[in-house]
Amino acid sequence: MGRTSRYGAAVLALLTGFALFCGGWYLSKASSPEPYQVSAARRPAEEEDTSPGPSDGESTRPDSLLPGETINVNTADLYDLQRLPGIGEKRAQDIITWREEHGPFLSVDGLDQVPGIGPGIIEGLREYTVTGNE
Repeated sequence: MGRTSRYGAAVLALLTGFALFCGGWYLSKASSPEPYQVSAARRPAEEEDTSPGPSDGESTRPDSLLPGETINVNTADLYDLQRLPGIGEKRAQDIITWREEHGPFLSVDGLDQVPGIGPGIIEGLREYTVTGNE
């Protein structure tokens, strides 16, 4: 068992190289982060919902803003306006009332004309709202 032929040494070197290559490839794939993937599927509609909870239309709407989401204050309904930070039901209704009486907002800064909304609230809304005119 002392000597190995040239052919045996070449085969051993190739097998060693192959094993090192496969091990490195496996370790690089195991440690690399996989991209975040989201898949969504629609649930089949139920024939009759007798539960006392919210209906399907209400349960699919989020209560707060999603990351990167903006709301157009000129077209948003009461529910969507309430999702904005610092805007409750009364302020949302005031925005809609002002919009119906005076027309669309030209910029987010126009919200200061709505009673109860000042510069502090506008600064908090700036990154979450658009008017479609900007």
